[in-house]
Amino acid sequence: MASYIGKRLLLLIPVLLGIALVVMIIIDITPGDPARMMLGAQATQEQVDALREELQLNDPLPVRYVRYMGNVLRGDFGTSLMSKRPVVKEMMTRFPYTVKLVTLGTLFSVLIGIPLGIFAATHQRTWKDNAAIFISLIAVSMPSFWFALLLIRFFGVHLRWLPISGVDTWKGWVMPCAAMALGLAAIIARQVRSDMLEVIRQDYITTARAKGLSEGKVIYRHALKNAMIPVIMVIGGIFGSSLGGSLITEVIYSIPGLGQYIMTGLNNRDYPVIQSGILIISAMFAVIILLVDVIFALVDPRIRLQYVRKGRRKESKDEEQKKVAAA
Repeated sequence: MASYIGKRLLLLIPVLLGIALVVMIIIDITPGDPARMMLGAQATQEQVDALREELQLNDPLPVRYVRYMGNVLRGDFGTSLMSKRPVVKEMMTRFPYTVKLVTLGTLFSVLIGIPLGIFAATHQRTWKDNAAIFISLIAVSMPSFWFALLLIRFFGVHLRWLPISGVDTWKGWVMPCAAMALGLAAIIARQVRSDMLEVIRQDYITTARAKGLSEGKVIYRHALKNAMIPVIMVIGGIFGSSLGGSLITEVIYSIPGLGQYIMTGLNNRDYPVIQSGILIISAMFAVIILLVDVIFALVDPRIRLQYVRKGRRKESKDEEQKKVAAA
Protein backbone atom coordinates (compact mmCIF):
# COMPACT_ATOMS: atom_id res chain seq x y z
CA MET A 1 0.00 0.00 0.00
CA ALA A 2 2.82 2.41 0.87
CA SER A 3 4.52 1.81 -2.48
CA TYR A 4 1.22 2.36 -4.29
CA ILE A 5 0.68 5.70 -2.52
CA GLY A 6 4.25 6.73 -3.31
CA LYS A 7 3.80 5.94 -7.01
CA ARG A 8 0.55 7.88 -7.15
CA LEU A 9 2.18 10.89 -5.52
CA LEU A 10 5.03 10.76 -8.03
CA LEU A 11 2.50 10.65 -10.88
CA LEU A 12 1.06 13.93 -9.61
CA ILE A 13 4.21 15.75 -10.69
CA PRO A 14 3.82 15.32 -14.49
CA VAL A 15 0.06 15.84 -14.19
CA LEU A 16 0.45 19.19 -12.44
CA LEU A 17 3.22 20.23 -14.83
CA GLY A 18 0.91 19.50 -17.74
CA ILE A 19 -2.01 21.36 -16.16
CA ALA A 20 0.17 24.44 -15.58
CA LEU A 21 1.33 24.36 -19.20
CA VAL A 22 -2.20 23.99 -20.60
CA VAL A 23 -3.49 26.84 -18.43
CA MET A 24 -0.66 29.09 -19.57
CA ILE A 25 -1.32 28.28 -23.25
CA ILE A 26 -5.05 28.99 -22.86
CA ILE A 27 -4.28 32.30 -21.14
CA ASP A 28 -1.98 33.25 -23.99
CA ILE A 29 -4.60 32.66 -26.69
CA THR A 30 -7.43 34.29 -24.71
CA PRO A 31 -8.20 37.90 -25.74
CA GLY A 32 -7.37 40.57 -23.19
CA ASP A 33 -4.30 42.33 -21.86
CA PRO A 34 -3.71 42.58 -18.10
CA ALA A 35 -1.50 45.64 -18.63
CA ARG A 36 -4.38 47.42 -20.39
CA MET A 37 -6.76 46.33 -17.63
CA MET A 38 -4.45 47.75 -14.98
CA LEU A 39 -3.81 51.09 -16.68
CA GLY A 40 -7.30 51.68 -18.03
CA ALA A 41 -8.60 52.68 -21.45
CA GLN A 42 -6.99 56.14 -21.30
CA ALA A 43 -3.42 54.79 -21.19
CA THR A 44 -1.25 55.13 -24.27
CA GLN A 45 0.21 52.17 -26.09
CA GLU A 46 3.70 53.15 -24.93
CA GLN A 47 2.58 52.97 -21.31
CA VAL A 48 0.98 49.59 -21.90
CA ASP A 49 4.12 48.24 -23.59
CA ALA A 50 6.29 49.52 -20.76
CA LEU A 51 4.10 47.82 -18.14
CA ARG A 52 4.09 44.57 -20.10
CA GLU A 53 7.87 44.68 -20.16
CA GLU A 54 7.97 45.36 -16.43
CA LEU A 55 5.64 42.42 -15.73
CA GLN A 56 7.73 40.19 -18.06
CA LEU A 57 4.66 39.42 -20.16
CA ASN A 58 6.61 39.81 -23.40
CA ASP A 59 8.90 36.88 -22.61
CA PRO A 60 8.38 33.71 -24.69
CA LEU A 61 5.99 31.11 -23.32
CA PRO A 62 8.71 28.51 -22.45
CA VAL A 63 10.64 31.14 -20.48
CA ARG A 64 7.58 32.22 -18.52
CA TYR A 65 6.59 28.60 -17.89
CA VAL A 66 9.99 27.57 -16.53
CA ARG A 67 10.18 30.72 -14.39
CA TYR A 68 6.70 30.17 -12.97
CA MET A 69 7.27 26.49 -12.14
CA GLY A 70 10.62 27.36 -10.56
CA ASN A 71 8.88 29.88 -8.32
CA VAL A 72 6.17 27.33 -7.45
CA LEU A 73 8.79 24.81 -6.35
CA ARG A 74 10.08 27.46 -3.95
CA GLY A 75 6.58 28.05 -2.62
CA ASP A 76 6.08 31.32 -4.48
CA PHE A 77 2.80 31.34 -6.42
CA GLY A 78 3.21 34.92 -7.54
CA THR A 79 1.64 38.25 -6.69
CA SER A 80 -1.78 39.38 -7.86
CA LEU A 81 -1.50 41.99 -10.59
CA MET A 82 -4.52 43.86 -9.27
CA SER A 83 -4.27 43.70 -5.48
CA LYS A 84 -0.43 43.54 -5.36
CA ARG A 85 -0.72 40.92 -2.63
CA PRO A 86 0.77 37.38 -2.61
CA VAL A 87 -1.65 34.93 -4.20
CA VAL A 88 -1.08 32.31 -1.48
CA LYS A 89 -2.10 34.69 1.33
CA GLU A 90 -5.27 35.71 -0.50
CA MET A 91 -6.15 32.09 -1.19
CA MET A 92 -5.64 31.07 2.42
CA THR A 93 -8.23 33.63 3.54
CA ARG A 94 -10.72 32.30 0.97
CA PHE A 95 -9.95 28.59 1.25
CA PRO A 96 -12.13 27.91 4.35
CA TYR A 97 -15.23 29.28 2.60
CA THR A 98 -14.82 26.91 -0.35
CA VAL A 99 -14.08 23.91 1.84
CA LYS A 100 -17.10 24.61 4.03
CA LEU A 101 -19.38 25.05 1.02
CA VAL A 102 -18.17 21.85 -0.68
CA THR A 103 -18.27 19.84 2.54
CA LEU A 104 -21.80 20.91 3.46
CA GLY A 105 -23.01 20.51 -0.12
CA THR A 106 -21.59 16.98 -0.32
CA LEU A 107 -23.02 16.13 3.10
CA PHE A 108 -26.48 17.31 2.06
CA SER A 109 -26.25 15.32 -1.17
CA VAL A 110 -25.29 12.16 0.75
CA LEU A 111 -28.11 12.59 3.26
CA ILE A 112 -30.61 12.98 0.41
CA GLY A 113 -29.15 10.69 -2.24
CA ILE A 114 -28.51 7.51 -0.24
CA PRO A 115 -32.03 7.22 1.29
CA LEU A 116 -33.59 8.08 -2.09
CA GLY A 117 -31.52 5.39 -3.83
CA ILE A 118 -32.41 2.78 -1.19
CA PHE A 119 -36.08 3.74 -1.44
CA ALA A 120 -36.05 3.34 -5.23
CA ALA A 121 -34.21 0.00 -5.11
CA THR A 122 -36.53 -1.51 -2.49
CA HIS A 123 -39.60 -0.47 -4.52
CA GLN A 124 -38.36 -1.57 -7.93
CA ARG A 125 -40.84 -1.41 -10.82
CA THR A 126 -43.44 0.45 -8.76
CA TRP A 127 -44.71 4.00 -9.07
CA LYS A 128 -42.49 4.93 -6.13
CA ASP A 129 -39.41 3.75 -8.00
CA ASN A 130 -40.52 5.57 -11.16
CA ALA A 131 -41.13 8.76 -9.18
CA ALA A 132 -37.68 8.57 -7.59
CA ILE A 133 -36.05 8.00 -10.99
CA PHE A 134 -38.03 10.88 -12.50
CA ILE A 135 -37.01 13.26 -9.69
CA SER A 136 -33.35 12.28 -9.95
CA LEU A 137 -33.44 12.69 -13.75
CA ILE A 138 -34.82 16.23 -13.41
CA ALA A 139 -32.24 17.06 -10.74
CA VAL A 140 -29.35 15.81 -12.88
CA SER A 141 -30.61 17.68 -15.95
CA MET A 142 -31.26 20.98 -14.16
CA PRO A 143 -28.31 23.42 -14.30
CA SER A 144 -27.09 24.29 -10.82
CA PHE A 145 -27.03 28.03 -11.53
CA TRP A 146 -30.69 27.97 -12.61
CA PHE A 147 -31.72 26.10 -9.47
CA ALA A 148 -29.69 28.60 -7.43
CA LEU A 149 -31.60 31.48 -9.02
CA LEU A 150 -34.91 29.71 -8.36
CA LEU A 151 -34.01 29.37 -4.69
CA ILE A 152 -33.15 33.05 -4.50
CA ARG A 153 -36.40 34.00 -6.21
CA PHE A 154 -38.60 31.86 -3.96
CA PHE A 155 -36.91 31.80 -0.53
CA GLY A 156 -35.03 35.06 -0.74
CA VAL A 157 -37.32 37.44 -2.65
CA HIS A 158 -40.89 36.15 -2.17
CA LEU A 159 -40.79 34.49 1.25
CA ARG A 160 -37.79 36.46 2.60
CA TRP A 161 -36.78 33.52 4.76
CA LEU A 162 -33.14 33.44 3.72
CA PRO A 163 -30.56 36.08 2.69
CA ILE A 164 -29.95 36.22 -1.05
CA SER A 165 -26.19 36.78 -0.68
CA GLY A 166 -23.44 36.54 1.87
CA VAL A 167 -22.67 33.87 4.46
CA ASP A 168 -22.42 35.96 7.62
CA THR A 169 -24.96 33.72 9.41
CA TRP A 170 -25.91 30.05 9.15
CA LYS A 171 -28.96 31.00 7.09
CA GLY A 172 -26.67 32.29 4.36
CA TRP A 173 -25.27 28.78 3.83
CA VAL A 174 -28.63 27.07 3.31
CA MET A 175 -29.34 28.07 -0.30
CA PRO A 176 -25.76 27.69 -1.61
CA CYS A 177 -25.46 24.21 -0.12
CA ALA A 178 -28.90 23.23 -1.42
CA ALA A 179 -28.02 24.50 -4.89
CA MET A 180 -24.86 22.39 -4.91
CA ALA A 181 -26.50 19.32 -3.38
CA LEU A 182 -29.39 18.93 -5.84
CA GLY A 183 -27.53 17.49 -8.81
CA LEU A 184 -25.01 15.65 -6.62
CA ALA A 185 -27.78 13.95 -4.63
CA ALA A 186 -29.35 12.73 -7.87
CA ILE A 187 -26.05 11.21 -9.00
CA ILE A 188 -25.60 9.44 -5.67
CA ALA A 189 -29.22 8.21 -5.66
CA ARG A 190 -28.88 6.67 -9.12
CA GLN A 191 -25.59 4.99 -8.14
CA VAL A 192 -27.03 3.64 -4.87
CA ARG A 193 -30.11 2.30 -6.65
CA SER A 194 -28.02 0.52 -9.27
CA ASP A 195 -25.67 -1.03 -6.71
CA MET A 196 -28.48 -2.01 -4.34
CA LEU A 197 -30.37 -3.78 -7.12
CA GLU A 198 -27.24 -5.75 -7.95
CA VAL A 199 -26.55 -6.68 -4.33
CA ILE A 200 -30.06 -7.71 -3.30
CA ARG A 201 -30.07 -10.33 -6.05
CA GLN A 202 -27.07 -12.10 -4.52
CA ASP A 203 -27.40 -15.51 -2.86
CA TYR A 204 -26.32 -14.33 0.59
CA ILE A 205 -29.22 -11.87 0.65
CA THR A 206 -31.61 -14.71 -0.16
CA THR A 207 -30.01 -16.75 2.63
CA ALA A 208 -30.40 -13.88 5.10
CA ARG A 209 -34.09 -13.63 4.27
CA ALA A 210 -34.49 -17.39 4.57
CA LYS A 211 -33.08 -17.21 8.12
CA GLY A 212 -36.02 -15.04 9.07
CA LEU A 213 -34.24 -11.70 9.36
CA SER A 214 -36.44 -8.65 9.03
CA GLU A 215 -36.35 -6.77 5.74
CA GLY A 216 -34.80 -3.78 7.45
CA LYS A 217 -31.87 -5.83 8.78
CA VAL A 218 -31.39 -7.48 5.39
CA ILE A 219 -31.29 -4.15 3.58
CA TYR A 220 -29.33 -2.00 6.01
CA ARG A 221 -27.05 -4.56 7.68
CA HIS A 222 -26.18 -6.79 4.73
CA ALA A 223 -27.10 -5.24 1.38
CA LEU A 224 -26.25 -1.59 2.03
CA LYS A 225 -22.82 -2.40 3.48
CA ASN A 226 -21.68 -4.02 0.23
CA ALA A 227 -23.55 -1.65 -2.06
CA MET A 228 -21.81 1.36 -0.49
CA ILE A 229 -18.34 0.28 -1.64
CA PRO A 230 -18.71 1.67 -5.20
CA VAL A 231 -20.68 4.64 -3.86
CA ILE A 232 -17.65 5.72 -1.82
CA MET A 233 -15.76 6.25 -5.06
CA VAL A 234 -18.61 8.34 -6.44
CA ILE A 235 -18.85 10.49 -3.30
CA GLY A 236 -15.10 11.07 -3.30
CA GLY A 237 -15.14 12.09 -6.95
CA ILE A 238 -18.08 14.40 -6.30
CA PHE A 239 -16.28 16.08 -3.41
CA GLY A 240 -13.16 16.61 -5.50
CA SER A 241 -14.96 17.94 -8.57
CA SER A 242 -17.08 20.24 -6.41
CA LEU A 243 -13.95 22.19 -5.45
CA GLY A 244 -13.88 23.57 -8.99
CA GLY A 245 -17.62 23.38 -9.54
CA SER A 246 -18.33 25.68 -6.62
CA LEU A 247 -17.22 28.65 -8.74
CA ILE A 248 -20.70 29.47 -10.08
CA THR A 249 -22.36 29.00 -6.70
CA GLU A 250 -19.85 31.29 -4.99
CA VAL A 251 -20.39 34.00 -7.60
CA ILE A 252 -24.20 33.83 -7.42
CA TYR A 253 -24.34 33.95 -3.62
CA SER A 254 -21.35 36.31 -3.17
CA ILE A 255 -19.29 33.81 -1.19
CA PRO A 256 -15.66 34.96 -0.90
CA GLY A 257 -14.17 31.57 -1.74
CA LEU A 258 -11.57 30.28 -4.19
CA GLY A 259 -14.09 30.04 -7.01
CA GLN A 260 -15.05 33.70 -6.81
CA TYR A 261 -11.37 34.61 -6.47
CA ILE A 262 -10.50 32.77 -9.69
CA MET A 263 -13.50 34.26 -11.49
CA THR A 264 -12.39 37.75 -10.48
CA GLY A 265 -8.93 36.90 -11.76
CA LEU A 266 -10.41 35.79 -15.08
CA ASN A 267 -12.36 39.01 -15.46
CA ASN A 268 -9.26 41.10 -14.68
CA ARG A 269 -6.85 38.92 -16.67
CA ASP A 270 -4.89 38.46 -13.45
CA TYR A 271 -2.54 35.73 -14.68
CA PRO A 272 -0.93 34.71 -11.35
CA VAL A 273 -4.35 34.32 -9.75
CA ILE A 274 -5.68 32.19 -12.63
CA GLN A 275 -2.61 29.97 -12.91
CA SER A 276 -2.09 29.39 -9.21
CA GLY A 277 -5.79 29.00 -8.43
CA ILE A 278 -6.33 26.30 -11.04
CA LEU A 279 -3.07 24.57 -10.12
CA ILE A 280 -3.91 24.43 -6.41
CA ILE A 281 -7.46 23.17 -7.04
CA SER A 282 -6.13 20.51 -9.42
CA ALA A 283 -3.60 19.36 -6.83
CA MET A 284 -6.32 19.19 -4.17
CA PHE A 285 -8.55 17.18 -6.49
CA ALA A 286 -5.76 14.69 -7.24
CA VAL A 287 -4.95 14.25 -3.53
CA ILE A 288 -8.64 13.71 -2.69
CA ILE A 289 -8.95 11.03 -5.38
CA LEU A 290 -5.84 9.35 -3.95
CA LEU A 291 -7.37 9.39 -0.45
CA VAL A 292 -10.58 7.91 -1.85
CA ASP A 293 -8.60 5.07 -3.44
CA VAL A 294 -6.90 4.38 -0.11
CA ILE A 295 -10.24 4.40 1.75
CA PHE A 296 -11.68 2.14 -0.95
CA ALA A 297 -8.85 -0.34 -0.37
CA LEU A 298 -9.38 -0.24 3.39
CA VAL A 299 -13.12 -0.82 3.07
CA ASP A 300 -12.95 -3.58 0.45
CA PRO A 301 -10.92 -6.63 1.61
CA ARG A 302 -10.51 -7.79 -1.99
CA ILE A 303 -8.54 -4.67 -2.89
CA ARG A 304 -6.33 -5.06 0.19
CA LEU A 305 -5.67 -8.67 -0.78
CA GLN A 306 -4.51 -7.54 -4.22
CA TYR A 307 -1.97 -5.17 -2.67
CA VAL A 308 -0.74 -7.91 -0.33
CA ARG A 309 -0.32 -10.35 -3.22
CA LYS A 310 1.56 -7.77 -5.28
CA GLY A 311 3.86 -7.09 -2.36
CA ARG A 312 4.54 -10.79 -1.85
CA ARG A 313 5.23 -11.31 -5.56
CA LYS A 314 7.67 -8.42 -5.51
CA GLU A 315 9.43 -9.80 -2.44
CA SER A 316 9.73 -13.25 -4.03
CA LYS A 317 11.19 -11.76 -7.21
CA ASP A 318 13.72 -9.79 -5.18
CA GLU A 319 14.75 -12.94 -3.32
CA GLU A 320 15.16 -14.85 -6.58
CA GLN A 321 17.32 -12.08 -8.03
CA LYS A 322 19.49 -12.12 -4.90
CA LYS A 323 19.95 -15.89 -5.15
CA VAL A 324 20.89 -15.61 -8.85
CA ALA A 325 23.37 -12.84 -8.08
CA ALA A 326 24.88 -14.87 -5.22
CA ALA A 327 25.29 -17.93 -7.45
